[in-house]
Amino acid sequence: MHVPNPENLRGIGAMLVAVSCFSVMDALMKQLSGSYPSVQVAALRGLGALPLVTLYVLWRREVASLLRVRWPLHLLRGLANITTLSLFSYALKSLPLAEAYTIFFIAPLVITALSTVVLGEHVTRTHWAAIGVGLVGVVVALRPEQDAFFTLGALAVLGAASCYALSAIIGRVLTRTYTTASLVFWTTALVAVGGSLLARPVWVPVAPAHWPLIAGLAVSGFFGLLAITQAFRHGQAAVVAPFEYTALAWGVAFDWLFWHTVPDSATLLGGAIIIGSGLYVVRKERAAR
Repeated sequence: MHVPNPENLRGIGAMLVAVSCFSVMDALMKQLSGSYPSVQVAALRGLGALPLVTLYVLWRREVASLLRVRWPLHLLRGLANITTLSLFSYALKSLPLAEAYTIFFIAPLVITALSTVVLGEHVTRTHWAAIGVGLVGVVVALRPEQDAFFTLGALAVLGAASCYALSAIIGRVLTRTYTTASLVFWTTALVAVGGSLLARPVWVPVAPAHWPLIAGLAVSGFFGLLAITQAFRHGQAAVVAPFEYTALAWGVAFDWLFWHTVPDSATLLGGAIIIGSGLYVVRKERAAR
C-alpha cells in the first residue's frame, strides 16, 4: 500500500510558483533570442541573476555552505542547465511558446523514468496514469504530422527537455546534503561563467533598450530557481514533475498578449487535458493525506 509523502503538496505548490516564474523568463528569452546567440542568452540569464543570488546567500548567512561542493555533480548539472537554456532559446526563434511547451512536456516522463532508476522512488499507478494522460494532451495539442518532430526547433526542444530532466534528478540528489542557497548559487554561477565562456566567440554587445528585459530575465529566473529547488526538495520527483504541464496555459497567454498568436481548438483541448491530469494528482494526494 502506498503511503503518501506529506511534503508532496508543498512541493507541488513550489512547482506551480516555479513554472509561473520560468514562463515569464521564457517569454523574455524569446524576445531576446532574435537579437543574440542562444548561448549568450543563457549566459545573460546567469550573469543577471548572480548578484541576486549572492545577496540571497549573504542574507541567509550561508556563505559557509558554499565551501562544500560535489564538483562532478555540480559541474554536470551546470552543463545541463546551460544546454537546456541554450537549446530552448534557439527553439524559441522559430516556435511559439505554447508549441515549444507541448514538446517540452516529455520532460516529466523522463524525470519519472529516471527517478525510479537513480533515486529509487516508488511511482504509483496514479502518477503514471496522470503522466500518460498528460502526454495524450501533448499529442492532441501538438497535432504531430509525419515530419513534425524533425524540425530544428522541435529537436532543440526535445534536447532541452532531456537536459532539464537530468538537471532535475541531479538537483534532487544534491538536496539530500546541500542547502537551497548552495544549490541556487552554484547553479547560477556555473551558468554565468560557463555560458559566458562558451558565448565569448559569438558575443554581441547588449543594446541599452534590452537591459530592462535582462533585468526581468534575472529576477524571474532567480525566483524560479529558488522555487524549483524547493519543489524537488520537498516533493517526490515523479509527483512534482507533472506540474510542468501548467506552463502551457502561460505559453498560450503570452503568445496572445505579445505575439498575437491565438491557439486553435486542438491546442486548447490538449492544454485542458494536460492541466486536468495535474489537478487529478493534487486531488489524489489530498485525499490520501
